[in-house]
Amino acid sequence: MSSATRPWYAERVPLGRSGVSVSRIGLGTAPLGGLFSAVGGRQATETLEAAWAAGIRYFDTAPHYGAGLAERRLGAFLTGAGHPRAQTTVSTKVGRLLVPGESAPGDEAFHGAPGLVRVRDYSAEGVYQSLVESLERSGLDAFDVVFIHDPDDCWEQAVSGAYPALARLRDEGAVRAIGAGMNQTAMLTRFVTETDLDCVLVAGRYSLLDRSAADELLPACAAREVGVLVGGVFNSGILANLAPDAMYDYAPAPEAVLRRALALGERCAEYGVPLAAAALRFPLRHPAVTGVVVGARSAQEITVNAAHASTAIPEELWPELDVLQAEEP
Repeated sequence: MSSATRPWYAERVPLGRSGVSVSRIGLGTAPLGGLFSAVGGRQATETLEAAWAAGIRYFDTAPHYGAGLAERRLGAFLTGAGHPRAQTTVSTKVGRLLVPGESAPGDEAFHGAPGLVRVRDYSAEGVYQSLVESLERSGLDAFDVVFIHDPDDCWEQAVSGAYPALARLRDEGAVRAIGAGMNQTAMLTRFVTETDLDCVLVAGRYSLLDRSAADELLPACAAREVGVLVGGVFNSGILANLAPDAMYDYAPAPEAVLRRALALGERCAEYGVPLAAAALRFPLRHPAVTGVVVGARSAQEITVNAAHASTAIPEELWPELDVLQAEEP
């Protein structure tokens, strides 16, 4: 893909002060690990091929996604012909080790690899073991970015074990950037202000339905030149597929949230803009946000997301969405 035909969202931008760059839109691989429902191997490969063809060069994965399935699928794709490693940025996560055990389909919302269960471990030893196993699963020679994954109830171990271990690996050049990835903002803000992270991945907390990251996290990141990646821009699906059974934050959407999403969708429709297009573009309007990470489970979803990213959105729509978001449900 030449620079003349490269879409705006394929532009590579610096991730904070880390020296790593990412495309403005990255692909999250949780769906390819069977989030909510199983995805076949061929469909996963076709999804990754569509993302590559669309110009996406940042890919995010984790052992948690399908108990290693997403890492294996992404690695097999990126180590195949026609996908130069030098053109890609890849992140994975630490904090969950995979050990032999039986789990039912849908365990922790994933329909992934059988015979493995997740064990939380934010120790330094757990970090090293997790990365070795992620490299083995993926077949990659290194990861560019490594996040501490969901240490919600494990702050002490994460800050005294996982963080120093990752900082050491960064100092040694084994990884290029380190961060934390969570579905909350309070602990991410602590990481930003109390450690020397390069970036954060905040999921679901800076969207058309929930802007709480703008209160403290985004200003803290801007002040310390910490890169911000925003995931969960559709809040688990409700902003991409408005339906009575829509999901919000990994669970069925409460009635009040569904009403607010419907109001946002109606206002977007008045301007001829799909709600999903506004949801995808919204986080990138904040100066502290580096990029967004969007999951997809099929080539068709990649095509739809690319079309939404390219949709022209009238500037006058944004303040109207601001008003609706601020109203009580």
